[in-house]
Amino acid sequence: MKTLFDVAGKVAVVTGGSSGIGAMMARGLLENGAKVYITARKAERLHAMAEELSEFGECIGIQGDMASVGGIEAFVAEVSKHEDKIDILINNAGANWSAPVEDFPEGGWDKVMDINIKSIFFATQKFLPLLKAAGSKDNPARVINIASINGIRNSGMPTYAYSASKSAVIHLTEHLGADLASSGINVNAIAPGLFPSNMTKQIVENDAMTEFTLTKIPRGRMGKPEDIAGTAIFLSSDASSWMTGQTIVLDGGMISTA
Repeated sequence: MKTLFDVAGKVAVVTGGSSGIGAMMARGLLENGAKVYITARKAERLHAMAEELSEFGECIGIQGDMASVGGIEAFVAEVSKHEDKIDILINNAGANWSAPVEDFPEGGWDKVMDINIKSIFFATQKFLPLLKAAGSKDNPARVINIASINGIRNSGMPTYAYSASKSAVIHLTEHLGADLASSGINVNAIAPGLFPSNMTKQIVENDAMTEFTLTKIPRGRMGKPEDIAGTAIFLSSDASSWMTGQTIVLDGGMISTA
């Protein structure tokens, strides 16, 4: 029982790991003994974060474009040069687009869908050989998909592609969880509420909007790094070895008030 949450020695990949909750999860895994690869499209930000996170453990930044299958394949090929197995894949890379329904552009829709849902399926597909090499019946490899509470409820904002894509993440997680269990791979998701990140900066950097949003959260605060990191560690450890196809809502009770 004392090692239920142990992730020491595991190899993890966190897409979109250069900022926000991706960096929070990467740090949590590093501080608990995992080796972590992070990827992002912007090289300067990626390598700066990899250097920052290296204070807590072995963190390697590899630039990658998760919006295309070619970009995903190139990233997987680079990781495969260094590793013959991957214990944990966190599909965190994401994008958002806001526009009135009358003006919502096809380009914005496609960008969000490519990164938020297409990349999750194809990153999981392309990493399957390394995940299967790590997983077993008693000690499965883990895929953790990052959804959102806005894939469960109406956010009240004109972010139509984001909401639709995050709802799709939840369903895809259920589908893959069932299909990959026999291969020694558990697939689960986290649906975060309000955390400080690039995607939520319009709320977080506006005192009035922050104050209003906090009135909708029963716990009365935003999410902290420990909240998302702890949940990722749970889903990566023996504590969740019999759990697959599920989505953990991590929102301080916000959904419960809807």
